[in-house]
Amino acid sequence: MTRTFALSSALCALLLAGCTVGPNFERPAPPAANAYVAQQAVNGAPGAELGQGPALRWWEAFGSSQLDALVDRAIANNYSLAASDATLEKARQRIAAVAGTKLPQVDATARAEREEVNLSSFGFDPSAFGITQNPIFNLYTVGGGVSYDLDLFGGKRRQVEQAAAQAEAQLHQTEAAHLTIAGRVVNQVLTIAAIRGRIDAANAVLDEDRRNVELTGTRKSAGKGTEVDVLDAQSQLAEDQALLPPLEQQLAEARNMLAILLGVAPADLGPTDFALTDFTLPADVPVTLPSELVHKRPDILQAEADLHAATAGVGVATAKLYPDITLGASITQSAPSIGSILDSSFRAFDIFGGLTAPIFHGGTLKAEKRAAEADARASAATYKETVIEAFGQVADLLDALGNDQQAVTAQQNTATVAERQRDLSQRAYQIGSQGILQVIDANRTYQRARVNLVDARQRQFLDVARLYVATAGGWTGPASEAKQD
Repeated sequence: MTRTFALSSALCALLLAGCTVGPNFERPAPPAANAYVAQQAVNGAPGAELGQGPALRWWEAFGSSQLDALVDRAIANNYSLAASDATLEKARQRIAAVAGTKLPQVDATARAEREEVNLSSFGFDPSAFGITQNPIFNLYTVGGGVSYDLDLFGGKRRQVEQAAAQAEAQLHQTEAAHLTIAGRVVNQVLTIAAIRGRIDAANAVLDEDRRNVELTGTRKSAGKGTEVDVLDAQSQLAEDQALLPPLEQQLAEARNMLAILLGVAPADLGPTDFALTDFTLPADVPVTLPSELVHKRPDILQAEADLHAATAGVGVATAKLYPDITLGASITQSAPSIGSILDSSFRAFDIFGGLTAPIFHGGTLKAEKRAAEADARASAATYKETVIEAFGQVADLLDALGNDQQAVTAQQNTATVAERQRDLSQRAYQIGSQGILQVIDANRTYQRARVNLVDARQRQFLDVARLYVATAGGWTGPASEAKQD
């Protein structure tokens, strides 16, 4: 008797409290590192200011209202972001759908039938009762039922936990998408500005070529030059004119890509007369501390949420190995006419409790549990890899701050020397101390120096923008507002 009472007490306690099997998720500890690289300052280069990281609207650091407006348009109208926001809403609704299974499930039924009873199937001979045919009648039924899964071992609770973690992963994926689109818009605008800089350099070289053609023609007419000089100058002009069409094509493609990012047709993009001089290079770039980057960068947070979902999946698979108890009740009213359907004499009900316990499933349930554990280990490894890759990316971009400035300084010096060499070559040709080929070579050197300087400045701006993105610059959008609410 005492043993029976103890078992009954234990069962009652289990029914009232329940338990949740499987491992509980523990958030990974942040790294102990307090720096990404041994940063060395370079004069004129933006400095890395370790702290809270970039502001919410980090692109405003470049000081261009036109750029700010384009990023805002992209975040509001980009179709991939709209799809990402909708997918996030789907994930959030799945939480509610899974959570609903934890509550009592109530259903109502209604049915109208016209039946013929086969008396012979019940062992009756209709002719013995003077019945020539089986009876036909109407039957009207209304009723309802309720069932409730006690979820003794927390399988449904783990499912809700898993769905919530998956929705959080989708949220961070959406955050990453917004951050990426903002970065791509900035990247595309800077690319357009750099291409225009190359076009300006090419046009300046063409102007010099035309002056050389005019100069060689004038010297030939004065008897101081030759036809070969004129042909050399004309040949260089024709060669340099071939530089423009590829640059114009690059510009068109860059504009078209910007239009796609903004969610508009290229014809509706509007003017994009950007120049690198329109943008300000920030003096200092706020960089998130390593210990905080893992709590801010969307791809790391997504990997963490995936790990949480995989951990909850172990609990879901484990709960399937244990018994499940379902309680329920139903009531029905069945009558031959609608008018008497609510009569108590036509009422029927049942109250039930059901127990389902796995006995033999061919090893399926245990295999599913082992698979879930393997998935959790894979998610843990993916999380660590994501953190390491993020740190490596930030380190690369921090190193680029100084290297880019040194490259800009070197290219600026090269362009200055090349310009002086070009001017001296032109004056030397005018006084007859050297030929036109030296002038052409000097022009080519100056052209390459100008283009290389544009490229170096573009890389510097792009690397700063990438550093903002890599250290989790903020974003705005419906998903962000929902998270803040």
